Amino acid sequence: MGRVGKPVSAGESSGSVVRRILLGSQLRRLRESRGITREAAGYSIRASESKISRMELGRVSFKARDVEDLLTLYGVTDEAERDSLLGLAREANVAGWWHSYGDVLPGWFQTYIGLEGAASLIRIYEVQFVHGLLQTEAYAHAVVARGMPGAPAAEIDRRVALRLARQKALVSERAPRFHAVLDEAALRRPYGGREVMRAQLRHLIDMSEQPNITLQVMPFSFGGHAGESGAFTMLRFPESDLSDIVYLEQLTSALYLDKAEEVAQYEKAMIRLHEDSPGPEESRDLLRGLLQLT
Repeated sequence: MGRVGKPVSAGESSGSVVRRILLGSQLRRLRESRGITREAAGYSIRASESKISRMELGRVSFKARDVEDLLTLYGVTDEAERDSLLGLAREANVAGWWHSYGDVLPGWFQTYIGLEGAASLIRIYEVQFVHGLLQTEAYAHAVVARGMPGAPAAEIDRRVALRLARQKALVSERAPRFHAVLDEAALRRPYGGREVMRAQLRHLIDMSEQPNITLQVMPFSFGGHAGESGAFTMLRFPESDLSDIVYLEQLTSALYLDKAEEVAQYEKAMIRLHEDSPGPEESRDLLRGLLQLT
C-alpha cells in the first residue's frame, strides 16, 4: 500500500484555510459596518454577489487586487490595517499539502482537511465505521473499497494514503486534543474480514492510551442517545476570534455550521454523548471484550 512523504508544516498548509476564514469574516464585518450589500461589493471588484459570499465564508482564494479594492470601498485607509489584511490574504493563498491529492479529493473535503489540521480540539461522533483518523491501513482500504465499488486500485490506494497522511497530525509536536465517541455499531460492522477487524480493535486500544486522545464507546445497551441525528465533527481553533465549526458530511457535499445557535445545539449533543458513554477506561474494557468476540 502506498504511503506519502512527510507533509509540509502546518503553518504552510492547514493554517492557510483558517486564515481564509479569518480574512473572510473580517471583510464581512467591514462590509456590514458600512452598510454595503454583497451585490455592491461584488460590482466594485468586477465579480458577482455569490463570489463575495464565497470570499466571506473563506471558500475561495483571495486576489490582492480584490482585497485592496474592497478595503478602499469599506473605507479602510490606515496603512497598518491594510498591510495586515493584505498579509493575511497572501498567507491564505498558500496551497496545503493535500492539494497534491486533488485528483481523488473533492473540493468540499479539501476545506475540511485544512480545518482539521489547524484545529486544537477535534471532537467526533461516528456510527457507520471507525473514524478516519483512527483507522488502520488495512481497515481504511476496506472502507474505501466498499464505498467505491469498481474504482481502480490506484485510486483506492491514493485515498488510503491521504487518510494515513491526515493521521500524522495526531502524533505531531502540535497534536490537537482528539475526543472520539464511537457507537458500538461502528465497531461491530465488519470491514475487511476477521483479522482486519481484530487489528483495528487493537489499534483503537493503543490509540486510546495516547495522552491527547480520549476514546469512548456508546454501547448498544444504553439505548437511544443524543447522537440520533448521525455522525458529526466539532472543530475548535487556537485563534480566539474564530468560532467553533460543526462539520456534517453528506454523500456528495458537506455542511460547515458556524452560527452560534446551531453550534450550541451540537455542543449540547456532544456533551451528552460524553456524559452518557462509559469513560475511557471502561470503554477500553468494552474494546477488549469485542476483541475477544471477534
